[in-house]
Parts: sequence; C-alpha cells; structure tokens
Amino acid sequence: MTDKHPPADKPDDDAQPLTLRQMLHSVLAAALGVQSNKNRTRDFSRGKPSHFIVLGLLFTGLFVLLLFALVKLVLHLSGAD
Repeated sequence: MTDKHPPADKPDDDAQPLTLRQMLHSVLAAALGVQSNKNRTRDFSRGKPSHFIVLGLLFTGLFVLLLFALVKLVLHLSGAD
C-alpha cells in the first residue's frame, strides 16, 4: 500500500522545466549518440524545442571553432603555415 503521488509540499518532477545542466547533458549526449531512452523521454515531455535548437547550434559552432583552432595549431607546429 504505497502512495505513488508526491507529497503536496514537494514539487512534481514531471512538471518542472529542464535545468540548463540537464539540457547541456542532453545536447552533448545527442552529439555523441549515447542518449538514454529515459532522458530522451524526459526531454520530449519537459523540454522546449527552441532551447535544444539554440544549444545545439551553439554547441555545433563551438565544435567547429575548436576543430579550426586545432587544425591551425597543428599546421603551425608542423611548419606548414
């Protein structure tokens, strides 16, 4: 005889919007292709698509800049500049 409803003073986790940390974790997991089914379900039920689109674009931009800088560094160190 367990009560599956949360206490009245504790907020329901399903009604809470995702935190920035949870969204970043989801974007990174999606970029690597290792998102769990539990987190994917949570993202679709509690997250806003616009937030994921913006974070995905920012992540992609930072990733491209990081690759560009890494290639420039390797070319500079190898003397092919």
